[in-house]
Amino acid sequence: MRFPVALHTDDGENYSVTVPDIAGCFSAGASEDEALDNAREAILGHFELLAEFGEEIPAANSIAEHRENPDFEGSVWGFVEIDVTPFLGKAEKINITVPRLVLVQIDRFVKEHPNKAKSRSAFLSEAALERMRKLRSEAQA
Repeated sequence: MRFPVALHTDDGENYSVTVPDIAGCFSAGASEDEALDNAREAILGHFELLAEFGEEIPAANSIAEHRENPDFEGSVWGFVEIDVTPFLGKAEKINITVPRLVLVQIDRFVKEHPNKAKSRSAFLSEAALERMRKLRSEAQA
């Protein structure tokens, strides 16, 4: 999952990073690259705690949703890619029924885009999580 991050600097040399979708998640570094690397570590640390307490991993919103927030005025935006799978708990085998053509299309997509989906199971899990987030968001609107 790609999490948007807002980079800030006062002196052009040291950077702080805020992860707007994860309450209290921020980091810093002596360069933009270091700040982004440290932001990744901060996100992973937050997710470890959330998993430990059985809390849901937050959804990643778009940069456009955060850009209007005055707290991020003048920020440079970037993304940090995080594999949330390790924080979702132990895998369980299930038996599901899927139309053959859909299954063929899923398998083809996974094969052609290994950087977007590691396996059929990962693809289906990520699709289900995304759909639930979307429905929750629509319900709250």
